[in-house]
Amino acid sequence: MCGRFQLSVKGKEISERFNTEVFDEIHKPSFNCAPTQLLPVITDSNPHKISLLQWGLVPSWTKDLRIGNKNFNSRAETINEKPSFRTAFRRQRCLVPANGFYEWKAGTTKQAYRFHLKYEELFAMAGIWDSWQGPDGSWLHSFSIITTEANTLMKPIHHRMPVILPKEVETRWIYTTDYKQLIEFLKPYPSEEMSCYTVSGRVNSVMNDDENLIKPVEVSGELF
Repeated sequence: MCGRFQLSVKGKEISERFNTEVFDEIHKPSFNCAPTQLLPVITDSNPHKISLLQWGLVPSWTKDLRIGNKNFNSRAETINEKPSFRTAFRRQRCLVPANGFYEWKAGTTKQAYRFHLKYEELFAMAGIWDSWQGPDGSWLHSFSIITTEANTLMKPIHHRMPVILPKEVETRWIYTTDYKQLIEFLKPYPSEEMSCYTVSGRVNSVMNDDENLIKPVEVSGELF
């Protein structure tokens, strides 16, 4: 799964990396992005301007907004089948920019790890989005991050990981209508191009959002 991630760079870096317009009044760097928050994504309908969407997909047809609380992730293996996700997968896809994400290793005390690309580059996670209109005419735009099976780096910590798109397929993820090709993109990112290390349990609380969250901590010799 992917329940927390980091997008702690300034808007200019996002703009230059993804060729999209980012306003600092809209984008606020965060070390602890969490479900239900409004977060920056790049949608297929407006790829040259960053959009703020709520993390936790609310399908257009639902009558219960609480469904978004459990739809912050969507599984690659069933995304083209499940009613909550299949329409968005075929018609409304997005890129979710990040420069790290967190996962927890089960144990007596759950230990938090930070995962990132080896050279700390910005990357895009594969996402889908949808729009829901309330009875009063207001709109809620929301998204979900797609997950797949873990790569060899991730497996000792968790059996799932977010789909990280190679840079060369990001545009195709947004624009292609070839569903078979889209499915092929939903695979684990190469382990050799990633790194991870243990971080403080302060990341467990969404109230904490500062650069100390990504500082390495040594736990029983598990510092990577």
